[in-house]
Amino acid sequence: MKILVTGCCGFIGSNFVRYLLNKHKDYRIVNLDKLTYAGNLENLRGIEDDPRYEFVRGDIADEAFVTELFKKHKDDNFDAVVNFAAESHVDRSIMGGDEFIRTNIEGTHILLKNAMHHEVGRFVQISTDEVYGALKPGEPAFTETTRIAPNSVYSASKTAADMLARAYFKTHGYSTFITRCSNNYGPYQFPEKLIPLFVSNLLEDREVPVYGDGMQIRDWIYVDDHSEAIDLVLQKGRPGEVYNIGAENEIANIELTKMLLKHLGKPESLIKYVKDRPGHDRRYAMNSAKIHEELGWKAKVDFESGLERTIKWYIENRDWWERIKTGEYLKYYDRWYGDR
Repeated sequence: MKILVTGCCGFIGSNFVRYLLNKHKDYRIVNLDKLTYAGNLENLRGIEDDPRYEFVRGDIADEAFVTELFKKHKDDNFDAVVNFAAESHVDRSIMGGDEFIRTNIEGTHILLKNAMHHEVGRFVQISTDEVYGALKPGEPAFTETTRIAPNSVYSASKTAADMLARAYFKTHGYSTFITRCSNNYGPYQFPEKLIPLFVSNLLEDREVPVYGDGMQIRDWIYVDDHSEAIDLVLQKGRPGEVYNIGAENEIANIELTKMLLKHLGKPESLIKYVKDRPGHDRRYAMNSAKIHEELGWKAKVDFESGLERTIKWYIENRDWWERIKTGEYLKYYDRWYGDR
């Protein structure tokens, strides 16, 4: 297969590309990434010269650019598009939502139009559990038929993108698939997210900021399990369907914080409770029965061992996150691709 994967320089996208190239020796990947602040070419260090991989810098919301890219590959057409490209940090969407609307909605529409026009066989839209809104304590986990009720500009923009993918299937019969996943963790996650931020702060003996009372509950999944699920949807999913992806690891933020402190041998005095963010969803939980029953997928990595593996990676790759925190990583593009 030849696959256009957008947003590969981000956390989940880069892990997905590594997963595909390791598992499928005959796959070819074209990585389209804008390289925003969260797009880091170091996430794909080691595969730059793999003949099965090509990096293209560009914006999915730039229609002229995207159209030209599809035209360029028309004689050796893409078999699929997997769209990870998105503005994804809720806090940033609270401060200003314009880029979320442009990238997550307009960009997805431009990709869908071009993929269908150029007869790309399959389009996988990578979404989030946040489109469902929040659960109360004791409520059953989200299913694919749960009412959509986004509570932030980020989740609202992802909801709109999902509806565009659904519309292309319903109106045009185009083979779209939507995956909605719970919180991911693992290597290469940008250190504005909870686990890498807290681990990196604690390794520097700095405080970790816990929102509100810390009792917000999330369902955590190791990133490789997510990659495997997307791969299965890409190969065997039913067009027009939504697939929830979760690992049934519900844990409160404060409990997770204390687990990180324990793993790293740090005192609880480093916890700093800060004002909760506006509209902070209290609980997410995913029911993944559909993808398990239809495609035979189930998360393999238990949370304790996955967390140990993740912490170990951040300890061993301190230079990676230090370059991000200082901004040094932004120079990587020119170093590796400036003369190509």
